[in-house]
Amino acid sequence: MLRTEKEKMLAGELYTANSPEIQADQADARAWMQRFNERIDMPLDERYQLLKDRFAAVGKDSMVRPPFHCDYGYNITLGAGVFLNFGCIILDVVAVEIGDMTQIATGVQILTADHPRDPAVRATGLELGRPVRIGRNVWIGAGAIILPGVTVGDDALIGAGSIVTRDVPAGATVTGNPARVRPKPGA
Repeated sequence: MLRTEKEKMLAGELYTANSPEIQADQADARAWMQRFNERIDMPLDERYQLLKDRFAAVGKDSMVRPPFHCDYGYNITLGAGVFLNFGCIILDVVAVEIGDMTQIATGVQILTADHPRDPAVRATGLELGRPVRIGRNVWIGAGAIILPGVTVGDDALIGAGSIVTRDVPAGATVTGNPARVRPKPGA
């Protein structure tokens, strides 16, 4: 049985992003972002409902401040009490899961979209996605970038401006480019 380009995308396999079905989903997401981002003074209950209408799941008391940008929205899951500050970008070609009580500062980018490393395959225009999972009670500082395929453990802290290229253990503090685990004070 042949799989659609969207089915391949959602499975994390190589896919063609300019297929009509994927283009239609991106157009729907752009229309949703226009509504979500157009009014900074939108009542919180209306903004929360817009999130629930688009995202895979949204926990109680979660908040995303506009402007916010994503590829699709339907691959994003927010736990309860999650907070995303102004200017966050989530490229969600596959699942992005953000655990309860996680706080994400301004300008953070969470990226699942990836490209083949082999230049001949990349030249075909094929893309792929690798899921990102962020645990509970994580704090991600302003301007941090979380790269495709990364898992961030519960209670971790990611310093402002860090580029996270590999998994972050639970409870760890990582900073820098590439982000590295920092010793705990007094250790």
